[in-house]
Amino acid sequence: MSDFGSYDDFKENAEKTGYFINEDKEFVQALLDSINVNIERYGYGACPCRLASGDREKDLDIVCPCNYRDPDLNDHGACFCALYVSEEVLKGEKKLSSIPDRRITTLKAKKEEHNDSNKEIGKLKVPVYRCLVCGYLCAREKAPGKCPICKASSDRFEQFL
Repeated sequence: MSDFGSYDDFKENAEKTGYFINEDKEFVQALLDSINVNIERYGYGACPCRLASGDREKDLDIVCPCNYRDPDLNDHGACFCALYVSEEVLKGEKKLSSIPDRRITTLKAKKEEHNDSNKEIGKLKVPVYRCLVCGYLCAREKAPGKCPICKASSDRFEQFL
């Protein structure tokens, strides 16, 4: 289990991977504390702004950093809980506004997509895995233990091809 720790440590680690953290230290520390409560409660760091089921497999998409972080950053300048912000927001070049929860529409789309998943894509010597957090792709027998880009764990990968 990982401890999300203090604002300063979290900010330093995020910046090493090219991400920016909300500058409101009290707000961010409250989020980090809530993620730590979820780690104690469920055994994984579910996003504190969404309701976790207690089943890691069902909640993989909302384990921090969640699968929706990057699309939210690109479209809105912050992730759903505003823990991560874009550089434009950090510099004051973009104002934050409400962020819709894309998990609802994504889960509905996945159910529909699942029905079409039996189509053959092609024959590869090894499968291609995609990190659900940052989109990193790798072709190998198994998904990596940790994403080299965003540091997400191996269970955050899906077979892409």
